[in-house]
Amino acid sequence: MVTSSVPRLVVAAPSSGSGKTTVATGLMAAFAARGLAVSPHKVGPDYIDPGYHALATGRVGRNLDAYLCGPELVAPLFLHGARGCDIAVVEGVMGLYDGAAGEGELASTAHVAKLLGAPVVLVVDASSQSRSVAALVHGFASWDPEVRVGGVILNKVASDRHEELLREALDSAGVPVLGALRRAEQVSTPSRHLGLVPVAERGAAAVEAVAAMAAQVSRGCDLAALEALARTAGPVPGGSALWTPASPTLPHARLRSRGGTPVPKPSAERPAPVVAVAGGSAFTFSYAEHTELLTAAGAEVVTFDPLRDEQLPPGTAGLVIGGGFPEVYAAELSANEPLRKAIAELALNGAPVAAECAGLLYLCRELDGRPMCGVLDAPARMTDRLTLGYRDAVAVGDSVLAVAGTRMRGHEFHRTVVEPGAGAAPAWGVRAPVRRLEGFVQQGVHASYLHTHWASEPGVARRFVERCRTS
Repeated sequence: MVTSSVPRLVVAAPSSGSGKTTVATGLMAAFAARGLAVSPHKVGPDYIDPGYHALATGRVGRNLDAYLCGPELVAPLFLHGARGCDIAVVEGVMGLYDGAAGEGELASTAHVAKLLGAPVVLVVDASSQSRSVAALVHGFASWDPEVRVGGVILNKVASDRHEELLREALDSAGVPVLGALRRAEQVSTPSRHLGLVPVAERGAAAVEAVAAMAAQVSRGCDLAALEALARTAGPVPGGSALWTPASPTLPHARLRSRGGTPVPKPSAERPAPVVAVAGGSAFTFSYAEHTELLTAAGAEVVTFDPLRDEQLPPGTAGLVIGGGFPEVYAAELSANEPLRKAIAELALNGAPVAAECAGLLYLCRELDGRPMCGVLDAPARMTDRLTLGYRDAVAVGDSVLAVAGTRMRGHEFHRTVVEPGAGAAPAWGVRAPVRRLEGFVQQGVHASYLHTHWASEPGVARRFVERCRTS
């Protein structure tokens, strides 16, 4: 059952590193342990935190990105994910009011909280302050009258006396303290060059980490008060407009008017083409809606693991390779020569192939000197430079994903460089930070650094599946 009044909380913070992931994930798991069906969400383009959210709740983690999808899709996508749930927890991104660079509040946690009509729980790192915490919380709570900060969770509290001083100070701020987590009980989650290590790579250690977060939150927070706060949320603004993968029509007049890809009607008469989707530890970056859209467009989606499977799934007609960490697994990916050859042959025969970031690297001739699939005659290598940010993009020519002129928004997040290769046209013209051409289109291959959210453009998945039927 879908209700636009699902109880919900947004977990935010004054800045990154304050403890949002620990609190949000622990809160999700603690609510689930109380018998609630919890809908997990993450603001922004993060792929890793939703994996921990899924462990905590038993439901797929979903992203809410007002830049990639547009503000008008945030509430419908939220309600799609929250179907049948008793409560929803949304983990914010960066600081509460930090959004897309140069775009004001767009895509900030505060923006998403307003789009959802959800109360905010502010997680504050209190490790180096006492009375000053009141000024900090008062500033965040009063900065935007449309953002309702319903409570504070104090993180990295040193002692009972420290907690007492913090609570006394916050009495004057008018924002209730809903929890206090001790510094000595902090849960360690390993990180590397692009953030936390994904759940798929940690196995039992990830399960233990989520259990530890749940225990910490259960000990230090007033779960009953947090649930009560979630229930103060009224109907989701615009909640009558629902998004479904079978009928993703709500906001797309805007996209088509600026050069969107026509939406072909799915055919029920022809057999479902098999679309192989890369998974496993090396390719963990994917939005849940992509698989749902492919299935709704008539594909049979089959997941395979390039680290272990030596052949593509039987009958593969198209291939989707998302983001992840091929640089971490370059040796293992290179050693799987049978699969590399199978992918190269599939692409050579003109089958549709969609690759993003890690997928782009895997299709290259080599990565840091190790042979990859060789679909693209271009080498890739790791660098010390981080490329990060939202991008506005327009399709330079026709491809298996879009017709020329289609405008989409994407996100880049990598520390690699792909040298220009021969035999391929660019995929996108990108604006910000400078105008440039990006990606590769070659026969049925569309490969790019840009992570895109297909829910923002309904023609992408259906166009890809139709090409799988006809190629």
